[in-house]
Amino acid sequence: MSNLDRQATLTVCGGRGFVVAEPVRELLSPRRVRLGESTEVRRLLPNLGRRMVGAWAFVDHYGPDDIADEPGMQVPPHPHMGLQTVSWLHEGEVLHRDSTGSLQTIRPRELGLMTSGRAISHSEQSPKRHARLLHGAQLWVALPDAHRHVDPHFQHHADLPQVTAPGLTATVILGELDGAASPGTTYTPLVGADLALAAGTEASLPLHPDFEYAVLAMSGEAHVDGVPVLPGSMLYLGCGRTELPLRATSDAGLMLLGGEPFDEEIVMWWNFVGRTDEEIRKARDEWMTSDRFGEVKGYDGDRLDAPEVPATHLKARGRVR
Repeated sequence: MSNLDRQATLTVCGGRGFVVAEPVRELLSPRRVRLGESTEVRRLLPNLGRRMVGAWAFVDHYGPDDIADEPGMQVPPHPHMGLQTVSWLHEGEVLHRDSTGSLQTIRPRELGLMTSGRAISHSEQSPKRHARLLHGAQLWVALPDAHRHVDPHFQHHADLPQVTAPGLTATVILGELDGAASPGTTYTPLVGADLALAAGTEASLPLHPDFEYAVLAMSGEAHVDGVPVLPGSMLYLGCGRTELPLRATSDAGLMLLGGEPFDEEIVMWWNFVGRTDEEIRKARDEWMTSDRFGEVKGYDGDRLDAPEVPATHLKARGRVR
């Protein structure tokens, strides 16, 4: 998915200066962003004061939207570099096309994992004949320096491992949880899991004390470590936890995100993750003037133009001047 913000700012993320080394309960409110004609997303990362959770660097939550008489998601071809995109649906379908030739319809609780590596472009659309509702999340994982120039590729996994307990089903999207490991390729120690809780459930999930964690609320009413988390919000939990208490007052859907704190400082702008503003500017120019990012074949329409990179100089610790 694209960041369609035409006023995108250069932002420094990563580094342990942002990491909270103890358990906390920091509730993050979203920023609302339009995505195409009929989709509005709630952006949780990057957030004011909270840039990343492990290698998770970008989180959008959208829906549930009634798109019965709407085109639904319509994101033209656009570029990515230095990251992985994770497409995750609770309702609806998204048709993925990319410049490696991948063509895949992603359905609820199937993993669509695109590794941009050095450069890729892709489009995302609701199929012409689509379900009434669209509800899901789009997430990015920053690639470490040693792997950020890998060959671009796409993976689709319809069957994912699950961890179950009375009233709880945890589907492991990426990484490992309680001994269950996703088949999706990762490049840093991390976890992503979809949690479905039945009304009245009280359960606890094992956590890795060296990871930092956050929980995104997708639907229903749930308490995470005693904190009520409403749909479209995210609770940052810090590090140092060995378990996570959960309680659902209705049927509820959550996403658990975590990982080893990302040591490297990265620069995020628009749909790129790099290390310097010069690298970002070069990528933007090459998207506009060269074939570096390839061609998305089969898409009926124009590709997305890049906005201008702001004339700013980056400072450490996430400040932009």
